[in-house]
Amino acid sequence: MHHSGDLDMTRRGLLLGTAATAALTAAPFRAPARAATVGETAMPPPATGADTPSLSPVLSKVTFTVNGQRRDLELDTRTTLLDALREHLHLTGTKKGCDHGQCGACTVMVDGQRINSCLTLAVMHEGGSVTTIEGLGLPGKLHPMQAAFVEHDGYQCGYCTPGQICSAVAMLDEIKAGVPSHVTADLNAAPQATVDEYRERMSGNICRCGAYSNIVDAISDVARREA
Repeated sequence: MHHSGDLDMTRRGLLLGTAATAALTAAPFRAPARAATVGETAMPPPATGADTPSLSPVLSKVTFTVNGQRRDLELDTRTTLLDALREHLHLTGTKKGCDHGQCGACTVMVDGQRINSCLTLAVMHEGGSVTTIEGLGLPGKLHPMQAAFVEHDGYQCGYCTPGQICSAVAMLDEIKAGVPSHVTADLNAAPQATVDEYRERMSGNICRCGAYSNIVDAISDVARREA
């Protein structure tokens, strides 16, 4: 049996408990600061206001030759070669497909070698020589590979075609230079211009329309004429 004094103390305790809970709920939680251990530097407080570092892009000048013409640009250092060509030089023949180096639509030639322009930064090619589909031929004077693609219907929608043609031109030069591929049988002998070599070496260029057989025919035609 409770006495009246005990009941009053119980009520006061409940009231105090309720008030304390409300105060804790209203106050924002702050984790206690952890003291730095031996050999550890205490972390400075987060920067605010004027102490916040600038988020402005870092610009850099880059000069390279594109399709035989010197081009001077000032670019965000994060700009890919693909975006420099398309967005800054307005050479839109080079296509942006997957933007991950998996489809080959952005293939161009840099210093004679084919690369995926979406995977390289423009500033990395200071002083280099870039050839895009616009630099291979003109409407009235097509490059032999361009003409062969037309003759053999090596394209359908045409989106991958610029990358296919740039890749094919550089690929034949690789064979002539003796660069082996995964299917080259004898690494001590010069690689041969065969259909198997073409298919293996062009495997990085995807044609969603499936015009692969016609593309191989076009490449084979050019290779025979250049032999």
